[in-house]
Amino acid sequence: MATPLSFRVFEAEARVYRRTWRGSVFSSFLNPVLYLLAMGVGLGTLVDANLPEGLEGVTYLTFLAPGLLVATAMQTGAGEGAWKVMAGIKWQQTWKARIATPIGIRGLLLGHMLWSSARVVMVSVIFAIVMSAFRVAPLLESLLAVGPALLVGIAMASITTAFTVHLEEPTGLPLFFRFVVVPMFLFSGAFFPIDQLPGWIQPVALITPMYHGVEMARAIVIGTEPAVAPWVSITYLLVLIGLGLAIALSPMRKKLTP
Repeated sequence: MATPLSFRVFEAEARVYRRTWRGSVFSSFLNPVLYLLAMGVGLGTLVDANLPEGLEGVTYLTFLAPGLLVATAMQTGAGEGAWKVMAGIKWQQTWKARIATPIGIRGLLLGHMLWSSARVVMVSVIFAIVMSAFRVAPLLESLLAVGPALLVGIAMASITTAFTVHLEEPTGLPLFFRFVVVPMFLFSGAFFPIDQLPGWIQPVALITPMYHGVEMARAIVIGTEPAVAPWVSITYLLVLIGLGLAIALSPMRKKLTP
């Protein structure tokens, strides 16, 4: 449970973001527009021409958009758990300064997760609005799909934070994105059903947080039946969030307290 002091961490991040929000908001609108135009409309024209019945009974643009929504939330969460954490601990050492206050390790970590959640909500809501503008789904359904995307984004922020706080040097972060984030983006069901993957890799896709978010978001937007029961996916994502936070606490304490 968040504490009043953890909200002070959130407030500090919000004050910094107040000075930089213009650039990030522009890219938050531009990225989904470009993705949906290039992949959904451009590539989708070729896919629809070769699959008259569509994927899951809908056009490729409609199939793709919920997956990209979740993928955007996943990447945002991973980014918040990587570079911001490394900057706070090693580069700018702002987290060490915060620990000099009564905030404490738990308050700092919870405040970081609160702000990461807010960033995921921002980009996800913007993506949902763009989805609706592309007539993928009504605005209400598009906004409802933000729920699964938020869970995935928080899970990735938690897992990535736990990974980052164990690093002594930032060289591990590019490897994490190259071998974890990018493969998850490509092979967790956003672009095509995972049953088209080789049999040996399908179980790997099934355990990724993004797969569960994509299945739930797609069920909301186009009405498909998710391969995994939603309550199982939600429980799984909540467990990942808690596990990441638990793993992050000990190394944070060692690095930030004298």
